[in-house]
Amino acid sequence: MGGSQSALNFGAGPAKLPREVLQEVQGEFLSYKNSGMSLIEMSHRGKEYSKINTDAQAIIRELLDVPNNYKVLFMQGGGCGAFAAVALNLLNRTGTADYAVTGTWSGKAAKEATKYGDVKLVFPKADKPGSIPDQSEWKLNPNASYLYYCDNETVDGVEFHYIPESNGVPLVCDMSSSIMTKKIDISKFGCIIAGAQKNIGPAGVVVVIIREDLLGDPMKCCPSVFDFTHIAKENSVHNTPATFSVYVMERVLQWIKRNGGVSAMENQAKEKSSLLYDTMVKSHGFYTCPIDENVRSRMNVPFRIGGGDEKLEELFLVKAEEYNMHQLKGHRSVGGIRASLYNAVTLDDVKSLIKFMEGFQKEHGPK
Repeated sequence: MGGSQSALNFGAGPAKLPREVLQEVQGEFLSYKNSGMSLIEMSHRGKEYSKINTDAQAIIRELLDVPNNYKVLFMQGGGCGAFAAVALNLLNRTGTADYAVTGTWSGKAAKEATKYGDVKLVFPKADKPGSIPDQSEWKLNPNASYLYYCDNETVDGVEFHYIPESNGVPLVCDMSSSIMTKKIDISKFGCIIAGAQKNIGPAGVVVVIIREDLLGDPMKCCPSVFDFTHIAKENSVHNTPATFSVYVMERVLQWIKRNGGVSAMENQAKEKSSLLYDTMVKSHGFYTCPIDENVRSRMNVPFRIGGGDEKLEELFLVKAEEYNMHQLKGHRSVGGIRASLYNAVTLDDVKSLIKFMEGFQKEHGPK
């Protein structure tokens, strides 16, 4: 295929962005709003970026129906920085926190938090990857500063299809790979963190949605760039922010609004993931998903080929790239194949992948 052909990008992040948005950004990259300057050259305290900052907060509030007693913040440091920021800002209340570890990223978050206080796992790390214990088995501490979980584990292909009950303890959630893909009741959360580089923008900015009563008591050792209270006071312009990342994110969020909002993204996510999982079922074991059906992710679909035949999986990846399908290799820690189906991945993209999978099975599967 020619170099100008848009690739079918199934990467887990940084991930595909809507082509329409990329064209908008391209069109004004050299001269933002006919100013003669690129946005990346402009002051973060100028009127141009100030409007972007305000508009980005406003569209997040609109799309997610964020209540008035929550702040919307933009910070840097990626998801790993946010893992530390959560503990530095929220662990002070009681010195202990509960973590539901369901995969790679919640595990990393829990490990990071141990540097700042007492971390309790509400259930043992699962012997069987790809599962979430029933909440009746969770051992929650009523004195915890917060209960933390990851809504969607990009490496492990596990997603919560409900909001856990925290019994009044502030609920903290990493929604980096699921924000803007399903309707949620923000009022049930104390704090939500979300790196933009999956569903809502490029790498460089993390969205924090935090209830106002949880501000005001960070640890003394908390750096100002991770201090939610300070960031809120400075309206996310406490230092030079990731201006370009916020700008592109605001455009992606407007694209979501134009295309039916979060409800439409949710319906599309269900349709795309269902088609892919159904294809595996119909393959009679040639393609297998190791994740329990009740917690399978709509965003990141890991699977094995031929019972985990690594040579066959490597051939699958080589052939996929010949068809301009990219970033399908599973995470290095688990191997296999992984297809990420974020908002910008279209239904037609998924149908093309399925057609390729069916052809690959016909050629390389049992005769």
